[in-house]
Amino acid sequence: MFTWPIRVYWEDTDAGGIVFYANYLKFFERARTEWLRALGVEQQRLREQLGGMFVVSQTQLQYHRPARLDDLLLVTARVVEAGRASMTIEQTALLKPQQNGAGSDAQAELLCSGTIRIGWVDDRQLRPQRIPPAVMAALQLTP
Repeated sequence: MFTWPIRVYWEDTDAGGIVFYANYLKFFERARTEWLRALGVEQQRLREQLGGMFVVSQTQLQYHRPARLDDLLLVTARVVEAGRASMTIEQTALLKPQQNGAGSDAQAELLCSGTIRIGWVDDRQLRPQRIPPAVMAALQLTP
């Protein structure tokens, strides 16, 4: 499971200092991008070299507790299903344990969870295609 830290800034919150619900999708996108980058899969380079890209085709989120201004979140990503042209990624946004007033052995608190389905498409016509073998290998996946 890949984990990426994200700080909640003023721009992420509503007037009450609580993270605006749609911003969890942005947090999840950042974590997926950094997960790919950590595996050596840079999205701009994929587009330039392979003529394709990943696009989001479906999202499903569940909100458990609110994140607030200045919170430090740990956003995770892990593949739960992989096919020839798409994959489903399970993601969570967790409140880093040291912030919830507990000791060092405390568990991170679940704030938001969801699944994101991404598909591989031709970058010009946006038509579905098989994920290139080099990308599948980098992601350590087999369809």
